[in-house]
Amino acid sequence: MDRTELILDIFALRARTAEARFQVELAQLEYMRPRLKRMWTHLSRTQGGIGTRGPGETQLETDRRMVDRRIARLRRELGHISRARDTRRKGRGEEFRVALVGYTNAGKSSILKALSGTDLFVEDRLFATLDSATRGVDLDSGYRALITDTVGFIRKLPHGLVASFQATLEEVAEADLLVHVIDASSPSWDHQVEAVEEVLHEIGASGHPTVLAFNKVDQLTHTEEDALRLRAADLFGPHVLTSTREQDGLASLRAALRTRVRAQRPTVELSIPVTDGKTLAQAYRESEVLDRRDSDTEVVLTARATRAQIGAWEKQRGIRVQIWNDT
Repeated sequence: MDRTELILDIFALRARTAEARFQVELAQLEYMRPRLKRMWTHLSRTQGGIGTRGPGETQLETDRRMVDRRIARLRRELGHISRARDTRRKGRGEEFRVALVGYTNAGKSSILKALSGTDLFVEDRLFATLDSATRGVDLDSGYRALITDTVGFIRKLPHGLVASFQATLEEVAEADLLVHVIDASSPSWDHQVEAVEEVLHEIGASGHPTVLAFNKVDQLTHTEEDALRLRAADLFGPHVLTSTREQDGLASLRAALRTRVRAQRPTVELSIPVTDGKTLAQAYRESEVLDRRDSDTEVVLTARATRAQIGAWEKQRGIRVQIWNDT
């Protein structure tokens, strides 16, 4: 087996959902198709008479037709899945979307599991996650984000895999923010960062806003952690250190995500009649209230809110909304 065949074989063992199995099988077939000839060289030596075809050539044509039909069917199935994903994505409205990217086994699934408090498959091995999983995460202060875990990258990821996983990787390209998870305990983390950046460039996501998260810092000594901070600041500038095994080990990441979500929300002045307790409670629940002024007839809130929330308030009778231009 060559390197690509080995990687595809590992992916096939890790695939758990129908979509992942389709994607891996498609990559395997597309890689195998131009190499079918060498599999039948022992038959191609037995030739028939003049103008006839040997059994090797006949078998090759038969196999190629079968592979082509299977490839076409897999592409149709993945097309259906991709359209269904597009529909779900559009239904998310103005939700802030974050995609976790990184080298394989960097700890992306562990981070999403810890942030969301939901059950996810997590295992310390290469390519444990092939299926994208999206969870809603509460970031405190009325902020929320949809965070998606994605397939782990490797150096020189086979092009067939990139093409087959295109529908899954669209979650990365269309996210509002990328969180590049880096295994801080790996001695070659800088080379892994380069490999991830190469794949991001290949799928058209290299220019996205990104937060660098150095994960597994609990495995470092204090001296190693200090050296990491200095080197990361020198190479990349702002970054966060994370750990899913330490208490509050994700606090800095939550704060970074909250800051990014906050920047997407305009500031509004909301005037609510004192008798409208329902709208007042909703404003506190679904937005970040920055200031409050009370009078005999109304409550005036200064808050950060989503465009959808502001639009809904503007349609309510008795509610006055003024949008501020943040500077």
